[in-house]
Amino acid sequence: MWKPEILAPAKNLERLKVAVTYGADAVYVGGQKYGLRTRADNLSDYELENGVRFAHQSDAKVYITLNAFLHDDDFEGLTEYCQFLESIGVDGVIVSDLGVLRAVKNSSHLDIHLSTQASCLNSYAGQLWKEFGVKRLIVGREVSVAEGGLIREQTGIDVEMFIHGAMCMAYSGHCTISNFTAGRDSNRGGCIQSCRFPYQLETSTRQNQPITFMSSKDLWGIEQIGAFFEHQICSLKIEGRMKSSFYVAMACKAYRQAIDAYASGKLTPALVTQIAAELESVPHRDYSSGSLAMPAGNDSVYKQLESSRGTHEYLGIVIETTPKNIVLQLVEYLAVGDEIEIIPVHGEIVRWQVSQLVSVVGDRQEKMSAGNVVCIPKIAAPNILNHVAKLNIVRVAPSQVQI
Repeated sequence: MWKPEILAPAKNLERLKVAVTYGADAVYVGGQKYGLRTRADNLSDYELENGVRFAHQSDAKVYITLNAFLHDDDFEGLTEYCQFLESIGVDGVIVSDLGVLRAVKNSSHLDIHLSTQASCLNSYAGQLWKEFGVKRLIVGREVSVAEGGLIREQTGIDVEMFIHGAMCMAYSGHCTISNFTAGRDSNRGGCIQSCRFPYQLETSTRQNQPITFMSSKDLWGIEQIGAFFEHQICSLKIEGRMKSSFYVAMACKAYRQAIDAYASGKLTPALVTQIAAELESVPHRDYSSGSLAMPAGNDSVYKQLESSRGTHEYLGIVIETTPKNIVLQLVEYLAVGDEIEIIPVHGEIVRWQVSQLVSVVGDRQEKMSAGNVVCIPKIAAPNILNHVAKLNIVRVAPSQVQI
């Protein structure tokens, strides 16, 4: 049965590998220039070449973001960069700007995907972009799944839609608050997410009370999986090039499970509830279906002052396994006696209490701080740890999380 592509974000080479390992069919990444996430690590040319090779070995694709709106001075080196991307086998580039589109076409044979920033919301615009050489439309987030299907049907080209992650309150992301508050151009990669800040509004009835009123809830489309199949939306995009490997792994694992289950006729309401609970475990704002089923309303605004919620914290990633040890790169503090959960690519999540910690030089440790590499001896729990693999994500068990 036909399945839509799961398209995952990659802030860096580690995220790319995690996304592919946990079930992404494709990843989108940024290079050092021309994208809208300048604060992400982004990939060097060497890392891009290695990332494309890794993805292709797993039959996954790599798309590069060239989605900034450029000024004339910004075009320097773009022609050579496109030629480089084509030479290493990149599967497509994501473009917003007509000038960039022309530069890509004039310098390479790369497939061009129209960014959501270009605000394609109807089949008439889609047909025009097709005439310009666009191979895929990433429609604006104001479009419903049914409208996306209609655009696909009437234009005859692929349509991609966002299924999960943070959303911008501005129309198709065209915001300029950061330009004025921080001197950073939101549409050239400089957004500081001013909409997420608490503000003080002074009125006759409210004074000096910090509130948020421009922040959107996070998107999730776990209940719309059937609609994406029905309307033949070719690619389901997870937002989050600034997010952790934990976020990327859990989102890919969840939507991989949901899509595969639907395709085999096994996506039951109980399974949707189970998958939704795992998506709740990752730090997030309250979830909303956005405009996937109907136009987003007031209930899609995130009004809480806290930045996020979740049931688990990210602990680290397995960077190597040996016959004797699991080697873990920590992003949080870990001590003997702590309960952790190991998230395999397939199968049930394993909960385990740490009984031994060893440094990389073999010294026994009672605790290790964030940023360190620590070894967990397999002998402590061979039936569990022998199944742990490189790039597996490890999180803190919920009883350890401070809410």
